[in-house]
Amino acid sequence: MKGRVIKSTGSWYIVQTDSGVFSARLKGKFKQDELKLTNPIAVGDWVEMEKETNQETTVISEILPRDNYVIRKSTRKQHFSHIIASNIDQAMLVITMKNPRTSLGFIDRFLVSTESFRIPALLVVNKMDLLSGESAEEWLQDIHEIYEPLGYPVVEVSALHSENLTDLFRPILSGKTTLISGHSGVGKSTLLNALIPQAGQSTKEISSFSAKGVHTTTFAELFPLAYEGSLIDTPGIKEFGILDVEDVELSHYFPEMRNFLGKCKYNNCQHVNEPGCVVLQKMEEGYIHPYRYESYLNILNEEDSFR
Repeated sequence: MKGRVIKSTGSWYIVQTDSGVFSARLKGKFKQDELKLTNPIAVGDWVEMEKETNQETTVISEILPRDNYVIRKSTRKQHFSHIIASNIDQAMLVITMKNPRTSLGFIDRFLVSTESFRIPALLVVNKMDLLSGESAEEWLQDIHEIYEPLGYPVVEVSALHSENLTDLFRPILSGKTTLISGHSGVGKSTLLNALIPQAGQSTKEISSFSAKGVHTTTFAELFPLAYEGSLIDTPGIKEFGILDVEDVELSHYFPEMRNFLGKCKYNNCQHVNEPGCVVLQKMEEGYIHPYRYESYLNILNEEDSFR
């Protein structure tokens, strides 16, 4: 029996099939330590299930090949990874200027992960009602100037106060499986509730002491839209560590660098300080934003330390 995982609760999975919804556990042959994954099954996975002999319980016997997935380093187990979601058509990263502030480095790490599987991504700037002052305007201007020319649409909303969000997002979400991700506290659950009221995701206020978000989504879950399509809500992410990207490959996942690859003097150029590097030349000429190049170097150094 084939189905799609719509919720993960740790050791049990909720699976949607043509015959209904089943609660299933993972068959013993899948060992997390062998796979180096904290979650061998992710929301969005297509799986095969079977009834256990002489029992009423259902087990997942096979994980079908994934079209794609978004993955990051585990924050709990060194050298382990965590699949955020799989088999998605696009990714939506919800960001905020404050309460909490989303760094450009975090955005770039997320986009490298989606680029590695050619997953289209868009940025949703939430809490626009809180943006005021010169620094906020500069931050918002940077977001538009850096990411829109690279092909990442930027949408501005206030999920708590805006009306007609469904009308705004329907052309973007219709007919697609969309991953919603972001820091804890950026308003993912509020946005989801506005788009899918029956989801009923809990929300909490930002801690005034730490100005950081509080996890309100405990497990990833797939919700169907009233129109064709679905949203995968995920727990808030504090850090986004890149995994399984070789140094020589990293620049391939920066669209502005990809245009100049193969033109450097050396084939194995890492675009750091090598002579005849066209990427460095284009950065100095203004074709590559300094913030993005800084993110590239930070990820490159992070990968070196990880290995």
